[in-house]
Amino acid sequence: MAKAKSKKRPQKSVYPGITPGMASTGVQAALKVLEGRWKLTILFELFGERTLRFSELERAIPGITQKMLIQQLRDLEHDGIVERTIYPVVPPKVEYRLTPGGEELCPALDELLFWAQRWKGQPTAAVS
Repeated sequence: MAKAKSKKRPQKSVYPGITPGMASTGVQAALKVLEGRWKLTILFELFGERTLRFSELERAIPGITQKMLIQQLRDLEHDGIVERTIYPVVPPKVEYRLTPGGEELCPALDELLFWAQRWKGQPTAAVS
């Protein structure tokens, strides 16, 4: 019986040499950083080199509790995605902004957003 020739599938990753196992491991690590109900919302609020005070973030995200916002910001800070600056004034002033690594997430999350809109049949806004 002749051996069937295996057809080589085209590489789906734009990065040569990435195996499915490597891709899975890398994506799982990235999703661990982004997991949490509010983290993506926080990131979208901070994209575009925006610096926001804690109270501004709290107002911008309806439904989030103060405790949850603090926890999610701490997690993002611990992972090097968000930078916190504390000013020694009364009342205390604390500002948050994305680190350069956090800003690098913007294109990837934009693509995820556009995919989600297409998948759900929603119109996508034109990017200028």
